[in-house]
Amino acid sequence: MITPGVTVLPTGAVAVADGGFAHVWDNVQVDPNFGVTAPIYLDQMTPGGRPVGTIAVPDGAPGAAGRGHDGLVSSFSSKSELALNLSSKGSALTFMGYVAPANTLDASNGNTPGVVDPTNPDAQSVYRAVAELDRNGKFWFTETNAYSGDNGRAAVLDDKTGLYYTAGNSNNGEGTSVPGVIFGTGAQLVRPAYKPEQAQNPGSPTPVGGFSVTQLPANTKADKLGKDTNFAEVADYNNVLYYTKGSGSNGIDTVYFVDTTGKACPQGVGVPVPGAAFPSSADAYDPATGNPAGNMCVLAGFPTALAKSIKTPDTGAASNTADIGALWFANSTTLYVADSGNGDDTYADGSYTGAAAQNLAGIQKWSLVNGTWTYDYTLNTGLGLGVPYTVAGLPTGTNPATGRPWAPAVDGIRNFTGKTNCDGTVTLYAVTTAVGGVTDYGADPNKLVAITDKTAAVAAPAGEKFTTLRTTGAGDVLRGVSFTPGTR
Repeated sequence: MITPGVTVLPTGAVAVADGGFAHVWDNVQVDPNFGVTAPIYLDQMTPGGRPVGTIAVPDGAPGAAGRGHDGLVSSFSSKSELALNLSSKGSALTFMGYVAPANTLDASNGNTPGVVDPTNPDAQSVYRAVAELDRNGKFWFTETNAYSGDNGRAAVLDDKTGLYYTAGNSNNGEGTSVPGVIFGTGAQLVRPAYKPEQAQNPGSPTPVGGFSVTQLPANTKADKLGKDTNFAEVADYNNVLYYTKGSGSNGIDTVYFVDTTGKACPQGVGVPVPGAAFPSSADAYDPATGNPAGNMCVLAGFPTALAKSIKTPDTGAASNTADIGALWFANSTTLYVADSGNGDDTYADGSYTGAAAQNLAGIQKWSLVNGTWTYDYTLNTGLGLGVPYTVAGLPTGTNPATGRPWAPAVDGIRNFTGKTNCDGTVTLYAVTTAVGGVTDYGADPNKLVAITDKTAAVAAPAGEKFTTLRTTGAGDVLRGVSFTPGTR
């Protein structure tokens, strides 16, 4: 229970709003780390959007004897969380969360028990965990000390190595004096426990890759340690491990891959070496600073400018792409990349004009041409970027905390998946992001959308547009989308 003017939040701030939706998110005004954990539900539906059923993810609630069951939860307003990924052979679904009770405050910025940063203002200690759902409907949960101070965002199981590969961020403190905060971020390797959480004792995080902006000759000054690899998503394709970064003022917002040969990109940019081994062991790191070795590269053709140098994010040339989310390969020369939008909530004359002006937000299409990935076009027709939409259960009029309408608008796409069709097209299923609405836009009700695209096209075909399969109501958000294990 949160009582305005009485409840002291984990950062020491005093709550300004109670726990009711939607004003609970007004507390972000006094506590930048404010969040509330919530149970996770996997809704099953047909490709056409017809509901089939719902699977409740165990949330670790205490049993009759007071012992916690296995499970995990998510931070409700953290829009970067809960990407859903099928394993490399489609046998299992994986995602990440927190080993904490539902309704825990500020878990997403707390330390992990094994990597404690004394400068972190968020007084929490919470394991992050990978959840695996197999084709028989059985859940497994594996705890990790990675991502102390921030969140684990995505995980994928490689069926050949039997290991999880995860993406996320760390470091909510004022300094970088704790090496585990630095080597425990970004690209991580987690060995499945396959035993009860109470029997687990996670050790130090295990980085599988690292990157520094100084790997590009143009950058002579390093960014804040650990923030170069503030990764959003991970993909396992054709024996190569790929990552994306699309947030924060440090590093480069772009697409990366792990180079196990050490030869693919001597100046920080390149393409994978054919036949290279898939990463299956920890990356080396400096034990004094925690900084991993630079075994990751920018995928050739994707942006290489520092995030802080982008003046018109997600608008204009492809080099202004700044908010990258999920990625999906239709084939070895066709790559789709999500752009979640720049979060510009400027509002005038019935429109969120900053969101509406974006031409790169949505799902971008890239083609491999002569060893370099080339931007083709962005799929966003039908998304209604910047156009307010009505949400059942939300107040009407203006949110007094923001001065913006309670009605949110689509800002872009964070997570998506796809399937190839026999007629030379692909169908993409995606989850939107939003601006406007509640005070923390991550808690805005959003949409599940779909679009079909001609795989071979390098210019946007006429008539292609997104259709909406589902719009959530107040107090409900969508995060990831995936096919069911064993169905592909």
